[in-house]
Amino acid sequence: MSTPIQWRKSSFSGAQGPDCVEVARGSGGVLLRESDEPRAVLSLDPSRFAMFLAAAKAGEFDAFAGRIERA
Repeated sequence: MSTPIQWRKSSFSGAQGPDCVEVARGSGGVLLRESDEPRAVLSLDPSRFAMFLAAAKAGEFDAFAGRIERA
């Protein structure tokens, strides 16, 4: 019997809203999905996921989302 995927919601997502980025461990790496489209899952190698996180933290994707306020 396989273990069900345990999805974790981003701490930047709203408490109950459908606009949430979720992440989980998969058999081949790291899984990403948008909560309002849960069947659309992106699978990344752990090193690629680390590069994605570093780029996101550095603001490299901010232009895609419009103006983002930084804490």
